[in-house]
Amino acid sequence: MEVFGSSGTRGVANEELTPEFVLRVATAAGTAWGHDRVALARDTRLTGRMLADAAASGLASTGADVDRLGTVPTPAAQAYADREGVPAMIVTASHNPPQYNGVKLVGSDGVELGVRDLERIEETLLAETVDVAPWDGTGRSREVEGVRRAYLEELLAAVDRDRIDDAELTVALDPGHGAGALTSPEFVRELGCRVVTVNGQADGRFPGRDPEPVQDNLRDLERLVRASGADVGIAHDGDADRAVFVDERGKYVSGDAALAALAAAELEAGDTTVSAVNVSQRLVDIVDEVGADLELTPIGSTNIITRIRELEDRSVPIAGEGNGGVFFPGYRLARDGAYTAARFLELVADQPVSELVAPYDGYANVRHNVGYDSTAQRDAMLDAAANQAHAADAELNTRDGYRLDYGDAWVLARPSGTEPLVRVYAEARDRDRAAALAGDMYDALLEAKADA
Repeated sequence: MEVFGSSGTRGVANEELTPEFVLRVATAAGTAWGHDRVALARDTRLTGRMLADAAASGLASTGADVDRLGTVPTPAAQAYADREGVPAMIVTASHNPPQYNGVKLVGSDGVELGVRDLERIEETLLAETVDVAPWDGTGRSREVEGVRRAYLEELLAAVDRDRIDDAELTVALDPGHGAGALTSPEFVRELGCRVVTVNGQADGRFPGRDPEPVQDNLRDLERLVRASGADVGIAHDGDADRAVFVDERGKYVSGDAALAALAAAELEAGDTTVSAVNVSQRLVDIVDEVGADLELTPIGSTNIITRIRELEDRSVPIAGEGNGGVFFPGYRLARDGAYTAARFLELVADQPVSELVAPYDGYANVRHNVGYDSTAQRDAMLDAAANQAHAADAELNTRDGYRLDYGDAWVLARPSGTEPLVRVYAEARDRDRAAALAGDMYDALLEAKADA
C-alpha cells in the first residue's frame, strides 16, 4: 500500500499531511464506506482540529452526516463506532513527534480496517473515483457529548474492579499530554487506586515528553514512582492505545516483558496468539511452555488484526507487539492502553511488578540499522539477507523480511517501512549469542552495500 501503512497514514502536518490530502482521504473513505453516518475524532495535537475540519468536509461531501467526537483516545472512538454501528476516522499520529499528524480508519464494528479494506479505499483515492453528493444531499456535522464517559463505563464493566480496589494500589500515571490525559486518571481512580500524575495535561505541544512511551522518554515517570512510593507506573502514547509500565522500584519494564506476563496469565493449551515477526523470545517460550500456537505477521497493528480475523475458528485470548500495543480480542479487537493497564493492575494486585516480570528479564536484544542511498543498495542488502537466511540451520519465516529461529534465539533482517534503512534484530538469553547472530547478519549487509 502506498498511502496506508501498517497503522494508517502519517506525515509532518501541513507539509506531508496537508488539509487537502486529509480531505481527499476522507472523501475516498466516505465513498468506499457508503454510510450515511461517520464518526470523527482526534488526539491532542495542535493541528488536529484543522485536519479534522478538512476530514469533516470530505466526509460530508459524500453525503455522510459526521458525528464529531472531539478529543478522545483512539480506543474510545473505536468503542463509539462499535456501539453506534458507524465507521470512524481518527486524526492522530499516535506515538510520532508533535509535528506529525495522521489518519486511522475504523470500521463500523470498532476495528481498525484490515489490509483489504484499506487497499479498496486507497484505490479509490489514487484513482479519484469518488462519489460526491448533490448540493442538497451533503452531510451535516454534530457535536457528540459524553463519548469519554461512555468509554469509561465500558472499561469499568470489563475488568475485575474489586480485585484492583482491594489491593489499595498507588499508581503513577504518565499520559504524555495525549488523549489519555482526559480519561485514564479518572479511570484508574475509579478502579480504587490512588493516582499521581506527570505530564497529565492534554497539550498538543507535548512539553513534558515526546508521545512515544520508550524508556528515554519516561525518566520523569520513573522518578515519580520512586518519589511517591507507587506500586506501578503506567504511560501512554499520544492516542492512548498503548500502555507501558515501570515497576515499584522506578525501573522501566520492557514492553516484551509486560506482554509476556500478560500472555502467561491468559494463554492455555490449544490457544493461539498472534504477534509480529520481531516477536520476543519471551513470548515464544511461553507459547512453548503452555502448548499454545504462535502466528507471526508483518510488523504493524493492521497486519495483526487481519490475521486474528482470519483465525475466527481458534481461541485467541491475547495478541500484540512488544511496544505496549496489546489486543484482548475477547473484549474488543482493538489496542486499548487503559484496558491493558487495568489487566496489568489485576496481576499487580497479587504480586509486585518486579516479581511479576522477573521470569522474563533474562533476555538480551541487539539491534543494528544499515542505511542506504539507492534502490540498488537496498536490493543488494536484501539479497544478502536472503542468502544468509537460506544457508542457516534455522527455521525461516519470510512474512516480513527474513527471520531465523534457532529455538533458543532468533535474528531478523527487514527493510524499514518508514525510513531508508534495513533493520537487524536479534534476541537470546545470552547477550553474546544475540550479538553474534546480529553481527553476522549486519556484516553481510554492510559488505553487500559496499559492493552495490
